[in-house]
Amino acid sequence: MTSRRTAAVTATAVLALSGLASGPAFAHGSMTDPVSRVSACYAEGPEAPKSAACKAAVAASGTQAFYDWNAVNIANAAGKHRELIPDGKLCSAGNDKYRGLDLARADWPASSLNSGAHTFRYKGTAPHRGSFALYVTKDGYDPSKPLKWSDLEGKPFATVTDPRMESGDYVFQGTVPNKSGRHLIYSIWQRSDSPEAFYTCSDVVFGKDSGGTAPAPTASAPSDEQIEEGQDESSVEHGGHGDGDASTGAEETAAPTEQPGRASREPGPSAEPEGVETSSAAPNAPAPAAGSGSGSGEVLAETGGDATTPYLAVGGAAVLTLGAAVLFGSARRRRTQG
Repeated sequence: MTSRRTAAVTATAVLALSGLASGPAFAHGSMTDPVSRVSACYAEGPEAPKSAACKAAVAASGTQAFYDWNAVNIANAAGKHRELIPDGKLCSAGNDKYRGLDLARADWPASSLNSGAHTFRYKGTAPHRGSFALYVTKDGYDPSKPLKWSDLEGKPFATVTDPRMESGDYVFQGTVPNKSGRHLIYSIWQRSDSPEAFYTCSDVVFGKDSGGTAPAPTASAPSDEQIEEGQDESSVEHGGHGDGDASTGAEETAAPTEQPGRASREPGPSAEPEGVETSSAAPNAPAPAAGSGSGSGEVLAETGGDATTPYLAVGGAAVLTLGAAVLFGSARRRRTQG
């Protein structure tokens, strides 16, 4: 094999392995039991949602936000959830791309929930280590008003670190407080190997729905078939992120390249959802659970990482170094021989 061919082969191997090393670097997902707003609207179909609430959300955000249903995140959260997400924008995590999720209304598709022990499920489309914290709204919660941090109970009712995965879902147990009527479950998934965090709002009903004049539609989680079918429309990149939004650190997923004959998936200029506050801080945010690190500038979980991540990262760096040495040596031999 000539020096030139050796260098070419080495370069190809270096690129392949360096890509492998960065592959599992980012996580994505959303709550599916109880079903999150964004999951419910994606399951209904971004192009033709069935419920009035999802129709309004798509009108406000555009369909792309719901094809990207598993990326309601802040790339550089690092536990500073309360500092980064203002009142009225908890469900979108302060990311304007998902502004439709913050619409204050009492007819969001909801999941039935009972007080006591419950098995929660969170679809992890790009799983990673980290911690989950679940909050429930206080008694007297009014879904027709923008959600504030002060609407949530002061401490999470369920927390878990590195729960098991089952059929692509994180599965963990929690004890739901005694509630009645319409409420909301707010989840925070803080990665332990990255400052990135994910957020969901799940509308739930305990007993009879007293939040509106008519019962809200039942929320359904997207099926595996729906998730697979929507991947071609998604702009989410699991292997890397852009620069993120400067004000919140929220991931700004790039819109897909416009295809001939395909209409834009983004809505035109629109006003802020009616009634949603635009404050830049959330002074009434709930206090973090002991050891959670929420709001303290620390990640919720002890720093760790997927079992393959350190190996791939170190291995990739080693391959890059080795490849550079081989390339340098090949070039040097050519100069000597010339």
